[in-house]
Amino acid sequence: MEIRLDGKCALVTGANSGIGAEIAKMLAAAGAKVLVNFCSRPEDAERVVQVIRSAGGEAVAHQTDISNESEVKSMFAAIDDEFGGIDILINNAGIDGSRKQSWEIDPEEWKKVIDVNLMGTFYCSHHALKRMITIGSGVILSISSVHEQIAWSGYSAYTATKAGLSMMTKTMAQEAAPHGVRVLAVAPGAIKTEINKDVWSNQKHLKDLNSKIPLDRIGKVEEVAGMVVVLVSDIASYMTGATVFIDGGMTDYPDFAHGG
Repeated sequence: MEIRLDGKCALVTGANSGIGAEIAKMLAAAGAKVLVNFCSRPEDAERVVQVIRSAGGEAVAHQTDISNESEVKSMFAAIDDEFGGIDILINNAGIDGSRKQSWEIDPEEWKKVIDVNLMGTFYCSHHALKRMITIGSGVILSISSVHEQIAWSGYSAYTATKAGLSMMTKTMAQEAAPHGVRVLAVAPGAIKTEINKDVWSNQKHLKDLNSKIPLDRIGKVEEVAGMVVVLVSDIASYMTGATVFIDGGMTDYPDFAHGG
């Protein structure tokens, strides 16, 4: 079955690298026009745009700090001008912050993670919903994490945002469903990107990580992006308010495979 998104206009936040970049490429390959959002490293965003255009797709890059609502408003005005509106929003941009215990971290540093991951996702969803509700269709999909369920010492802000994102997804889905708009999330586990290169490039660290994953391997960005394309397509037209875990079974408590 071939998935087509022809005529759809998509915005992917944090799309200049990693999972976001792959999602942007796969959406474009399925026929969607894509706005590649980035906050820093414009050269990386332009590379993503060029890959899409070289394959015959349509894409533009736009710099926005999603934690700043005025910049988010400008970004949505830009997608209105460029593509005539938005059909698909992928809330991918996020940060994890530095690893510090809750009693050690500077509250302002903690708040920065909240501002990007939770407030930024809300700002983008807020402005997307305004447009989608008006036309009676659209899909919002946010990138959560297994850490919406699994605690992670040293990253209390990150885990709080992902847990909050889960309930925000459910609530927005409930609100938007009568208007023909679907709201979903995917929760990746350990995915091979440049951000965690220090883990997967070290055999000792990689072995320890794989021991936490029943499938015994780290995931690929294509495996997350492929599921995202399925979920925003009409194939998943009866799905809303759910988080789909793409984690190789990490949330399946692999230690219990050896007994309680």
